[in-house]
Amino acid sequence: MPYDPSAFPPFAVTVDLVVLTVRRDALCALVVRRGEEPYEGQWALPGGFVRADEDLSRAAARELQEETGLRAHETAGGFPGAHLEQLATYGAPDRDPRMRVVSVAHLALAPDLPSPTPGGDAQGARWAPVDDLLGATDTSHRNAGGAHKASLAFDHGRILAAGVERARSKIEYSSLATAFCPPEFTVGELRRVYEAVWGVVLDPRNFHRKVTGTPGFLVPTGGTTTRQGGRPAQLFRAGGANLLNPPMLRPEV
Repeated sequence: MPYDPSAFPPFAVTVDLVVLTVRRDALCALVVRRGEEPYEGQWALPGGFVRADEDLSRAAARELQEETGLRAHETAGGFPGAHLEQLATYGAPDRDPRMRVVSVAHLALAPDLPSPTPGGDAQGARWAPVDDLLGATDTSHRNAGGAHKASLAFDHGRILAAGVERARSKIEYSSLATAFCPPEFTVGELRRVYEAVWGVVLDPRNFHRKVTGTPGFLVPTGGTTTRQGGRPAQLFRAGGANLLNPPMLRPEV
């Protein structure tokens, strides 16, 4: 039997981005205010429809560059590139009131970024502490009849929560925390990343001993800095280890 595309309902594929950075010692996510329906005026994660001539990773990288000026794993606009990885797929039939839309969410991590400039059809863009967004978000997305009104549009509260948990868990056993740091950083700056992502206060001496004693995690650059005040602090860069052994276990809170 020949294939008849008209026999199947149309649907679209989008990419949504959980873009995380650490600003003023707080884990923050990029959100944009939608400029058109559905959910006009509500905050949402950045993203967009996948074009006919691009695969998912290219679509995610394009949206990331359009929203933040960052290139994945490269240098752009004077700022370090971003770590970008696929997060999860979301395909509930009623997640978008326009039509059947399947979203492939991606997680992007980058060092402290400047204030964003909205692009496309967005009315505004801002960095918001994830604790504020997750604390205010009703993760049950609004259906087509408007039965629920979420603080973030669509099911983006659920996607954001998944991205934050991915970051929190992954820095336990990988060197991913260094993606939030500049190319050269101090142990104190790295510790503040862990504290911001996990939402805890860590003992400086114990943390220093663990990260400098984990093979392949940090490599001394030979330089020092006083940018944090006080005595000169030793500078490090990320080592070649992708997995940490032993892992940096998240404290119980």
